[in-house]
Amino acid sequence: MSARPESNRPPQPYPTRAFSRTRPQSFVQRALHHRSFVLGALLTTLLIAAALLSFGWTPGSAYEVDMDAALQSASSQHWLGTDALGRDVASQILVGARASIAVGLIAVSIGLTLGLVLGLIAAARRGWVEEIIMRLADFTFAFPALLSAIMLTAVFGAGMVNAIIAIGIFNIPTFARISRASANAVWARDYVMAARACGKSRWAITVQHVLPNIASVLVVQATIQFALAILAEAALSYLGLGTQPPQPSWGRMLSEAQTLMFQAPLLAVWPGVAIALSVLGLNLLGDGLRDLLDPRLARER
Repeated sequence: MSARPESNRPPQPYPTRAFSRTRPQSFVQRALHHRSFVLGALLTTLLIAAALLSFGWTPGSAYEVDMDAALQSASSQHWLGTDALGRDVASQILVGARASIAVGLIAVSIGLTLGLVLGLIAAARRGWVEEIIMRLADFTFAFPALLSAIMLTAVFGAGMVNAIIAIGIFNIPTFARISRASANAVWARDYVMAARACGKSRWAITVQHVLPNIASVLVVQATIQFALAILAEAALSYLGLGTQPPQPSWGRMLSEAQTLMFQAPLLAVWPGVAIALSVLGLNLLGDGLRDLLDPRLARER
């Protein structure tokens, strides 16, 4: 019996794998596979958890002075030892996280709110309005947070409030520039031109189209500025211009430990490690968010 001709054979189905397309990963899936984001999120969560834990429990007293227990080494009673006044170092680290988060959160909120408004106005109005806002931003850059805090301290006295105001003012031009540059890019898009052709006002376009499209950029920048705010607060407290006693502060702990470097060098290590891990975590979190919120990278993964 002769074999069936090749032309009479039934058509063979094509392999399904050749036409299969991988589904794009969700934000959570991509985030869990992003090492910088995961590490940054863990360190930032640790910072927040330390501050929240200090409201209900600390291993010792962060405020009580006990000269008999001064400069003790680590033990079951004092996990990280005690300082020159007998205060528990571990408790001061936990309570000091409150000041860092409070200063960073409020200062960044001030800079983000005012800077965003000014940046959106500059992008929407253009012309002389944009020129005035940008020149004011350049003028503000001439007064960094440390110099502004010194000026405010000379007039109103040292304290956390003045440190927050100084850091917040320094953040305003940063967010204003980023908001204006990002908004200008959105204003050049076709859908914005179509909205203008339909008769929408500039403020309606700003709220409905511009603001949602620059939100991711602002979130990333906010995390970076948060880290810088923690560094600025530590520097101001180190100089005696930030958080005042008896409220613990990582910067002031460093300042008090500098005279005891040969007697108790670990007193400077613990607050330094806390500052370094907090800043590192926020920077890694910002880098991870930048990658995850970029639509081009999302399509490639």
